[in-house]
Amino acid sequence: MTKTALVVDDEVDLCRLMQITLTKMGIKSDVAYTLSQARGYWQEREYDFCLTDLKLPDGSGLELVKEISGSTNTPIAVITAHGSMDLAIEALKLGAFDFVNKPLELPRLRQLVENALKVTHQGDDPEAAPECTPAQKLLDSRLIGDSAVMLPLKNTILKMARSQAPVFLSGASGTGKEVVARLIHDLSPRRDGSFVPVNCGAIPSELMESEFFGHKKGSFTGAVADKQGLFQQANGGTLFLDEVADLPLAMQVKLLRAIQEKTVRAIGDTKEIPVDIRILSATHKDLSQLVQAGTFRQDLYYRINVIELKLPTLNARRDDIPVLATHFLALIAEEWQLEAPPSLTAAACERLQHHDFAGNVRELRNLLERAVTLAETPNIDINHLGLPALTPADTEPHAVNTATQGAAPTAETPAARTHPATADTLLPNSPSEQMAPIDSSAAYDEKGQPIQAPTSASNLHPYRTHTQHYPSVIKGAAANHPETAQGDSAETIKTSKGLAATHQAAQAPNETTNINEAGLPAQGLEHYLQAQEKQLIITALKQTGWNKTQAAELLGTTFRSLRYRMKKLEIDEDQLE
Repeated sequence: MTKTALVVDDEVDLCRLMQITLTKMGIKSDVAYTLSQARGYWQEREYDFCLTDLKLPDGSGLELVKEISGSTNTPIAVITAHGSMDLAIEALKLGAFDFVNKPLELPRLRQLVENALKVTHQGDDPEAAPECTPAQKLLDSRLIGDSAVMLPLKNTILKMARSQAPVFLSGASGTGKEVVARLIHDLSPRRDGSFVPVNCGAIPSELMESEFFGHKKGSFTGAVADKQGLFQQANGGTLFLDEVADLPLAMQVKLLRAIQEKTVRAIGDTKEIPVDIRILSATHKDLSQLVQAGTFRQDLYYRINVIELKLPTLNARRDDIPVLATHFLALIAEEWQLEAPPSLTAAACERLQHHDFAGNVRELRNLLERAVTLAETPNIDINHLGLPALTPADTEPHAVNTATQGAAPTAETPAARTHPATADTLLPNSPSEQMAPIDSSAAYDEKGQPIQAPTSASNLHPYRTHTQHYPSVIKGAAANHPETAQGDSAETIKTSKGLAATHQAAQAPNETTNINEAGLPAQGLEHYLQAQEKQLIITALKQTGWNKTQAAELLGTTFRSLRYRMKKLEIDEDQLE
């Protein structure tokens, strides 16, 4: 079927030139010289594409843009006089697909028309189910969640993908700005081109111009060969400027010209090269405040902020947390080559939904990766998350036991939040267990019989069977290594007492030097617990002659866990001399 286009301009020669160009592309076109004539054509016929000038004898082309973009999905582009960038931006905000400058460049016009014809007419059929379209399927597979705030966000992304207007993505860190930027590119007519992301804050200021625009061989010391810049790499595609607020002022001026003129000049070159790119930008900072402070150019702000899309925080879409967690656990299982994806218990899932995610989706994934590492079974329970205990006001079914209230500061301390990887040492294994400081003197009674005590979930090996008590661990180690325990249960008790006695001896000076008058650790709970953990590991390593496998079994953990903790606590062989 032949494509049709409507061309609206009061310059006869220019209209003929555009009509000839469209005919060579296999597109049939009608020409209107006034706004009223264009409206008549539009009401009588159907077109696949519209191209209009902004200045017409009987009105403004902005009126036509508003009418067409507001009633149909037909792409409409505008023609602007050189230097009339403000009008072009206004047209883009009203829904224009793209713009082209006068004097008209035919290669640029052909590229614009090709991009416009790639745009799908999704939504033209009111009876069609939008979720059945390829675009909607791609959107749902990449942007997880169907909460109240996500549905309008997905619809907006689909609309933005149809346009060529610059988009500014704002939102807190970890909300998925690059994910949305890639979606906009993959759903747009530029999907066959390159998506080039760049972190503006990671490029040294002295290399920034070379990175963006490239350089010629010999243009400066060290330029041993021609280099293509990011703008040239993204030609025909999308350039994503992440953390655009970190651009220095000198670079903002050069970037503004490149965006406005759609041309770049490499360092050391004498001519400018035209580039056809779409600019997407993002930052977690407030650009409007930076403009007022004078650290970000106002004109550049208006160029990149034609359409602003604010991404919601994870706290605003808590209903999506279960499905997001399931998605991330499946990805983790695939990346870590686990036999099957782990799953969250109902308690763990509810705890996640009550957590305050300052790091948003990124924090959720990191938290799940840590939980999979700490989990002893394929089921991730609440104690594997390393999160502070909830208060009864947060959720009644998972309120902290009143017997645990005395140890509540251990789960609520800033140290537990700052160091989530060790927060498992602060959380009980079950709601009924009380977390009291480890008392080595209470590990065995006067007859040498072990007294059961809960252990921390310090196992770093996925799906390992949890060891409930120190004595059973030590007995298991003795059975597996008779040369260490000499097949004697008394020797096992002796080894266990050695660990407990050493821990008690190590604890004694801490109680005088590191405990303040209030009976609390002077340097904080985290530092105190790490010191105790370090001393226990050193004791086990000394007793096994630096055999990490045997030492791990004595401590009731795995070789992987022990190695991780030794690295974290900076334990080396020199300390065992």
